[in-house]
Order: sequence, then structure tokens, then C-alpha cells
Amino acid sequence: MTDRTGEGGPDEKPRLKEYEGEGITVTFEPRRCLHAAECVHGLPEVFDLSRRPWVLPDAAETGLVAEVVRRCPSGALRYHPADGSAEPPDSPTTVRRTPSGGLVLRGDLRVTGAFGDREETRVVLCGCGASGNQPYCDHSGPCAEPGDDLGEQR
Repeated sequence: MTDRTGEGGPDEKPRLKEYEGEGITVTFEPRRCLHAAECVHGLPEVFDLSRRPWVLPDAAETGLVAEVVRRCPSGALRYHPADGSAEPPDSPTTVRRTPSGGLVLRGDLRVTGAFGDREETRVVLCGCGASGNQPYCDHSGPCAEPGDDLGEQR
């Protein structure tokens, strides 16, 4: 595991943790995690919060790891196959509002924030304006309601 940038506040570049495996590398951006728990429920042998490192990409077949990472609605988890291919975006692009106001987007996305444009395939954007991690939702405002539906709906 490597940290690509340092820990920081809302005005500092986001930190990205990297977990390298033989066939796939999983990256994690802690500030984007909204705790939907799709990873730990979907593949507990790979994603285990009680263990360090908490992500073991080689603990399951590469295709399964990629499938479970794609369930992460916020895009906090991403993957990079060893063959150099990229995660394919959903097509067509979808946008839906959660009951508390967050915007869940999936597709070929370009998100503009404090650090410029980022190419994304999955994001949850702030719909209330209170996030300290704009434009991404961080559940710091009214959209922090318990039981908000962030899971996949295709």
C-alpha cells in the first residue's frame, strides 16, 4: 500500500491509498467514502476493516474484485487491472437523487472541483451545498440522514 498524497483538510489535495495485487490494484480515497459498505458485504475476504491492510486484492479472483469495487457508489474505491485497461463507465450515464438530496451519478464523467477536472465513473455529489469536500458529498449536511439509499439502482 502507498499513500500518493498527504492527509489534509478541505483545501488540500485528496489522499489516495493504493493496494497492489498481482492482477488488479485497488485505490481508496478516504474522504469520498460514504460507508455504503458494498465492499465489506460483497467480498469480506478482500475488504476487512478489522485488518491492516484492510484491502487484499489477491484474496479473490480479479473479476470479482472489480465487480465489487464497481458497487461503490461514491467512487472512493476504484480499480486498475494489471493489463492497463480502465474501468468501463456505465452507458448511458445515469443520474438519480437520493431521498436526502445527494446526486448519484454513474457513467463517463468529468467532475470539476478545487483541484481541476477529474475523470470519474461513479460519484455521489453534494445536493445540499454543505459538504466540506465539494463537489462530492461528505454527509456533513442535511444529506447525512440515516438509511439514505446509496446502493446500486440500475
